This record gives sequence, structure tokens and C-alpha cells, in this order.
Amino acid sequence: MGNWEWGMGHREWGMGHWEWGPRRALTPPLSGASNFPSLLLIFNYNTCNFAIIDRVSTSMQSKLLLPVALLSFVLIGAFGWKLHQDKERVYQLTLATGTKTGNYYPFGQALADVVVKHNPRIRIQVIETQGAEENMRKLESNEAQLAIVQNDTAAVPSARVIASLFKEVFHLIVSEQSGIKSISDLKGKHIALMARGSGSYSSFWLMSEHYGLKETDFMFTPNSWTEASKLFSNGEVDAIFRVLPPGSDLVRNLLQNTQGKLVQIDQGSAMKIKLPYLEADMIPKGTYKADPAVPDADLATVGVQATLLARKDVDPEIVREITRIVFEYRRNLVAANSLAAMISQPGANGGLALPLHEGAQAYYDREKPDFWAANSDLMALYLSIGTLFASWVWQLRSRFVEKQKNQADQFNLAILSLIQKIRQAKTSHEIHFLQEELFEIFNQVIVDLDEDRIDSDSFQSFTFTWETAIRIAREREKMLRELRLASDSV
Repeated sequence: MGNWEWGMGHREWGMGHWEWGPRRALTPPLSGASNFPSLLLIFNYNTCNFAIIDRVSTSMQSKLLLPVALLSFVLIGAFGWKLHQDKERVYQLTLATGTKTGNYYPFGQALADVVVKHNPRIRIQVIETQGAEENMRKLESNEAQLAIVQNDTAAVPSARVIASLFKEVFHLIVSEQSGIKSISDLKGKHIALMARGSGSYSSFWLMSEHYGLKETDFMFTPNSWTEASKLFSNGEVDAIFRVLPPGSDLVRNLLQNTQGKLVQIDQGSAMKIKLPYLEADMIPKGTYKADPAVPDADLATVGVQATLLARKDVDPEIVREITRIVFEYRRNLVAANSLAAMISQPGANGGLALPLHEGAQAYYDREKPDFWAANSDLMALYLSIGTLFASWVWQLRSRFVEKQKNQADQFNLAILSLIQKIRQAKTSHEIHFLQEELFEIFNQVIVDLDEDRIDSDSFQSFTFTWETAIRIAREREKMLRELRLASDSV
């Protein structure tokens, strides 16, 4: 005969608890009870009901519980380990820049140093290239995951935009004896260009095509800056064409050490009709020398934007982090390379007909509230009603913001020009004179800020550059004082 048992246990008070009663052997009242397994009888004190549990079934459930629990722990552990590995993973990226004597390579090195300083998991290897076109090819072939290019460079499908870095302008430098006074005068002359694969090289042919010049109209040789400068100094070439930031030391040194002069490129607005990423721009009077001024008047030219790109398949979180560091630690970048003062979010005129990278877009959209998503239907109604008015207001605002940015850019260019003059100053008197100019510019910026001719973001960017200039002036003055004391002691 099978046994019926009361479960052994204790009584607990509370709603709906089933408790074990005192152990007692019972003879089942059913005939054939010997065919029943051993059972447990459970009593509910609140409802005064009994329940019978199959002990064999419970035992089987207990046996299954252990493997399930172990499997759960294994899965949780594996998931946690994966999260830990992702958190500790070091990302290696390659940044294609330009030649070491140019602007892209040192800027890329400064960018890599600042990024790894603020996030050691992101390590950027900076490589030297011939320039923008080669950088695009390396991006497409995945030889590089990041690249710096001019925004007039032919784009590739895998490229995505992260940020606009700094402005560059066309420089046409000619010798006095060449007789070149305009682009058309290049016919029959010998011109030094950058190497094929560079942005400057392709920009020259865009300009030549606009002015109706063909390859057969002149002689040209691809040269490094060092080679081109030597040929120009020896009179072996009549002109040099480069795309460089205004105030470039390379151009300044060449103009000061030769009889070279700058020639205007005055059809930037017309070129923009066909090539919308170009801008009519100018090189301000006195950019390369104050007295006598070089150039001696504001010089018309064409401007482009140096742009930071990434492959579209680079992890969005990594690109977002790079974008965050670039903007939130721009002060560190400016200290390492003054061109960083002009970094900005890509605008309507600053791209290569390419979309933003998903990670960069996430950073730029970081402050967008969830309110818009939650009230999308209502917002859609309001937007439908106010589309015409909003479009009109947006156009006015865009013009106003663009005007503010252009005003701030002119101040930044003026500061960059003063920085170069400070570095070349020979006396404390010159330093003091340049410091007065810095404070005059600062006063003008304050006035413009008060009168809304520049916005607060542009003012913050300006202060980075201005503080750098003041620091450089103090360091230069200190160095001159120490040199003078050393000379006096001798």
C-alpha cells in the first residue's frame, strides 16, 4: 500500500500561503491506493483548503531547475563579458592627411593627440599622402577610415562628413618679371603645381577650365612646395599655384624672400554657379606683410573648406565620440594648431554633396528634445499651417547667421595674421604694438557681440584664438627679454 504523508514544516501567517502540516501516516481511503506515488498534502490557513502535490513531479522540476539556472548564469556571464570587452576595446583608425610640409598632416597629428588624450580607447594613426584625391581613394579602399580633404574634391560613395575644419583659399603667386597680371596671362608660362592626387592640383584645373585654359596653353610641373619654391627663386618657373589657409607661413616666407606677388582670382561667384561648394573669398590687405602691405589691397580669390570625413561603416559611437572631443575640447586643439579655431558643424555650403556620418549627426542632434517625437502629429499640423511663414523666417535667419559667421571669421583671420607677426617680432616695442592691435580687435569684437553682429558661439571661438595670441605674445616678449639680458651680460 502506498503512503499518504503530511508535509513536515511550520506555520506562517499571510494571505494565500500554503503551509506544511505535521507529519502523519495515513491510509488512503481509495481502493487501489498502492498504485499512487507518494504525495504531499498542503493546507492553506486562509482558505482552509487542502492541496495534493505529486512528489515525483516536484522532484523532476527541481532536477530541471539546476541546469536552467546554470545556463542562465552562463548566458549572463557571457553577456557581461561581452559588454566589458566592448567597453575596454581599443579602436585603431587611420587618418589620411597630406604632405608633412603642408597643413593637413600637422593638423591631423594634433587631432590624433587630443582624441587619444581624452579617450585612450581611440587611437588614430596619421599617414602622409599626396593630398585630397589620394585620401578619397584610401577612404574608398578602406586603407584609411578617416580623411581630411578639400570640399571641391570628387566624392566617393563610402565617404561621410564629420566636421568642417578650416578655410583655404586659392593662391596664385607669380614672379615680377613674368608679366602675369591675370589668369589669362598664364598662357605660354611655366607653372609649378602640387603633385597629382592633391586637392590643389585638381583645384587648379577647375579654375583653368572656368577661364578657358587648356593643358596645351602652358607648361606645368607637379612639385613639392620645397621644390617649387626653389624653382621659383631660380626663375625656372613663372608661377606657383596652391590652395592654403590665408596667412600661410609657406606663402609668407616665399613672398618675403623673392620678388613674388599674388594675382587675384576674381570670378569666384561665377565659378560657384557650376561648382556650388566653392565660395568667392578674399585675402585681406596686409595678410602677409603689414608695411608695406602684402597684398596692398583686399585680394579677390576663391575659397574652399578643409573637411574631416569618415567611412560610413565606422562605428557610429566612435565617430560621435571623435566629434564630441573635437568640439568640446577645441581649446586643446587650438593650442596645438591654431587652424582649429575655425572648426564648425557642416552647413549647407560646407559639404561635398555627402550626408553627415550617423555618429556625427547623433552628436549634433544630442540636445533635440523628445517632445517633438511625442507630439509629432500636432507638430505636423502646426508645420503644415506655418510652412510658408517658417520658410521666410528661416531664410532671414540663415542670412543673419551667415553674416555673423563671416564677421567672426574675419576677426579670426586677423588674429592668425597677428600671431605670425608676433612670432617674427624682433623687439619688445613690436610686441607691445601688436598687443595693442590685439586689444583693439578684442574691443571691436565686444562691440559687435553687443550689437549682434556676431553670436556667442563665434565669440567663444574667437576667444580661443585671441587667448592663444596673447599667450604667444607674452612668451615671445619673455624670450626677447632673456636674449637681451644674456647679450648685455656678455
